[in-house]
Amino acid sequence: MATMSYLSVIERYNECEPLINELLASLLIGIGDDGFALLGVDAKPASPCGQVPRFNSLVMNYPFVDLLYVLDKHGIQLSDDISVKNKQLKPLGSGKGCDRSQRPYFRHLTTETGFYVTGPYLSHSGGLCLSASLVVRRACGQEAILVLDVDLSRLIEFMMGDSARRRASPLFKSVYCLIVLGLFILVLALMRTVVLDTAALIASTYGEGDPLQPFSIIIYLTLALAIFDLGKTILEEEVLMHKDIFRHSSTRRTITRFISTILIAISIEALLTMFKASLGETQYMLPAIGMLVAVVGLLIGLGVYVYLGAKAERILTGLQLDKMGQRLK
Repeated sequence: MATMSYLSVIERYNECEPLINELLASLLIGIGDDGFALLGVDAKPASPCGQVPRFNSLVMNYPFVDLLYVLDKHGIQLSDDISVKNKQLKPLGSGKGCDRSQRPYFRHLTTETGFYVTGPYLSHSGGLCLSASLVVRRACGQEAILVLDVDLSRLIEFMMGDSARRRASPLFKSVYCLIVLGLFILVLALMRTVVLDTAALIASTYGEGDPLQPFSIIIYLTLALAIFDLGKTILEEEVLMHKDIFRHSSTRRTITRFISTILIAISIEALLTMFKASLGETQYMLPAIGMLVAVVGLLIGLGVYVYLGAKAERILTGLQLDKMGQRLK
């Protein structure tokens, strides 16, 4: 449940680019002439946007918006940067008079469409963002270019309906950390048993003691390995790494790693049981064969699951994008 990596953000952006452009266009068109309020024309200079209902609606309903500002037809910034944080509009007192004529959102803005959205780029804060620009005109002939900067990660979370879950993720991480801590404590307890039994085996006189004792030690080691791998998988998948719950490949990755851990443990146990049978304990022969059959069955089942899961994901991803497109319309 870590924050989205740049790779995940870019991947989602490439999938949803038309929908993202459509959403940003609707936001800028919705603001429309109210963009002139940033120049202090339609609102009090001391509070450039506070009296504009559409700006307040933008702040309350679209948490991915970072900055608003206005350019003239030559690319010179006419207004201060207006920061959008904590659902409040706050003039930063900077940016006014800067030359933005070389920025993509100005250079690629055409008179035919009057709208342009840049590709993802690194903002000053270090995150990936987008800039969208729109030419706004008044009946009196006044013209300006309204620019909107958005945080791409938060925009994708908003479009996927994932914002609430992200706010609750610290609680989920804490619970997973406690579970992993309990598993690791159990591993230490098993390792303590292994150390004590190994020391007793070494100290015993040759020919005395149970000849199968080394196998019991290996069983404890195998169990400790399986539990450690389980705790490690949970820690990596649920705490340290980003997990996109809307992408079925993330779930397949978790299940595949979990089943792989079980497969390794069962395979080792089957091998040890077979060794016991070869040493004269013939009653272990059938259980060993049964475990080997279980390993083969798990491998076949895992292969079928991965194949069908990948096939289903391609279908569901297409349906999901269609639904998002309908929702934005």
